Amino acid sequence: MKYLLQDIRISVSDKIYLKDPESTELGKRIVEHGILLIDKIGFENFTFRKLGHEIKSNESSIYRYFENKHKFLVYITTWYWGWKEYQLVFATNSISDNYKKLEKAIEVITKPVEEDAEFGHINEISLSNIIINEFSKSFLTKEVDEENQDGYFSVYKRLVNRLKDMITAVNAEYPYPSSLASTIIEGTLHQHFLRDHFVSLTDCNASVTPSEYFIHMVESLVKK
Repeated sequence: MKYLLQDIRISVSDKIYLKDPESTELGKRIVEHGILLIDKIGFENFTFRKLGHEIKSNESSIYRYFENKHKFLVYITTWYWGWKEYQLVFATNSISDNYKKLEKAIEVITKPVEEDAEFGHINEISLSNIIINEFSKSFLTKEVDEENQDGYFSVYKRLVNRLKDMITAVNAEYPYPSSLASTIIEGTLHQHFLRDHFVSLTDCNASVTPSEYFIHMVESLVKK
């Protein structure tokens, strides 16, 4: 199994980048250190010039891979959701009970991220921090409709639809499966953010996890 997993590759639309960063060692270094730098200084302060300094390469070399830092953010957030989708499919594939499958899917989506040794050039913990703090910046733009038509967010939407289908499999009569699926995924980021920064606004804490909260919500709404 270990050797089979070595061939896993998270797919990202080629419309997001100019040159596939997975195709070269420099590209992988750009992604690796770009994630670490955004996690350290925030997306607003992140520039390709600063990233070039980190990887000891010309700023122009980064522009051969990504048109701008927005496209870089879309790339790494898309990679994250593709990785989450891979985890979800792998974790639920052998579960036959529909509700247990849904519970496991929610657990995969909502649990704190641990580093995955299968993808050595990506620090998934730092990337998770970026998703919690910066993900909305990847689509809260004037170009969101055009980028959506170009498939920039297809992986994220596919993950939401997978979760929606699992909700429907548990209760086909539940009238809001898409809204609930997207609420779980977006709400998870919000609950992690509140737990870290606005503790008085959430019941999630050291003893109550977002996983418990969302499983309780889904059980109350969906389970017959």
